[in-house]
Amino acid sequence: MKHAFELSLGLGACLLALAAQGAAAQGNPNCAPRAAVIARLAETYGESRQSMGLGGNNAVMELFASQETGSWTITVTTANGITCLMAAGQAFETLSDPLPAKGNDA
Repeated sequence: MKHAFELSLGLGACLLALAAQGAAAQGNPNCAPRAAVIARLAETYGESRQSMGLGGNNAVMELFASQETGSWTITVTTANGITCLMAAGQAFETLSDPLPAKGNDA
């Protein structure tokens, strides 16, 4: 069960990275140099980086959110420094769920 979950997370990260690379290559208006994207998220939405991870092809996935408004944005930055908006929404909450007890499939 754990292996399947890790595999699906890895595949999801790879798909995000590939989508970002394809979007950047096509001149997608949702992609720009990282500094410009970060500035816009901060100035327009009050969002700051909450978490990050490394995906395939050295793409960096980041989650930005505002604790005040609850808005959130997921970005992927490719190795060439282009950042693409992948998803956004509302009602962001910070969680820290404990791991399930060993031997419990829940």
